Amino acid sequence: MHTAIKTIAAVGLIGFAVGCASIPQPLQGDPTAFAPIMANQATEQTVGSRVRWGGVIVNTTPQTDRTCMEILARELDRNLRPVVRNDIHFGRFMACGAGFRDPAIYTEGREVSLIGRHDGFVEGPIGEFIYRYPTVSIDQLYLWPERMEEDPYRFQSHLYYHGWWGPFNPYPVRRVYVPVQPKPPKKDKP
Repeated sequence: MHTAIKTIAAVGLIGFAVGCASIPQPLQGDPTAFAPIMANQATEQTVGSRVRWGGVIVNTTPQTDRTCMEILARELDRNLRPVVRNDIHFGRFMACGAGFRDPAIYTEGREVSLIGRHDGFVEGPIGEFIYRYPTVSIDQLYLWPERMEEDPYRFQSHLYYHGWWGPFNPYPVRRVYVPVQPKPPKKDKP
């Protein structure tokens, strides 16, 4: 009897772990296969290393047979999505891949994660400053869906008003205040 319960619990735990893993298919792979460097740590010795980097697109430039993107490197979370809720970044890098990627889709501010090979460095201007970009040839690229603006009342209002659903209501009541015109004062009769 105990063996059956342990088996069911193990299967449930594995199913839960697989369900929680939401790394997009193009980005999956053994983490040890990638160099543990960030864009601003790239050196001549890391040229040729496989990397899994990500960040926010600064600029997309289609060329004759490939598309290059300038990317502001960010830390990746456990789902390999760039962390954008702070100002911490790891420099910039250029990522180029075969084919056409439309700049109207791969626009400034969109988040991407990629797997590729660190090819070397190229210099380019940022304003009047000449920046040394690490370059990556793209093997796999994932354009993340745009983030939705969070409703500030979504997770806060249930702390103040429970309604008849109780304190664990996933859809708390949102209070809406409608301004009302004040009534004119009554005139006194003479």
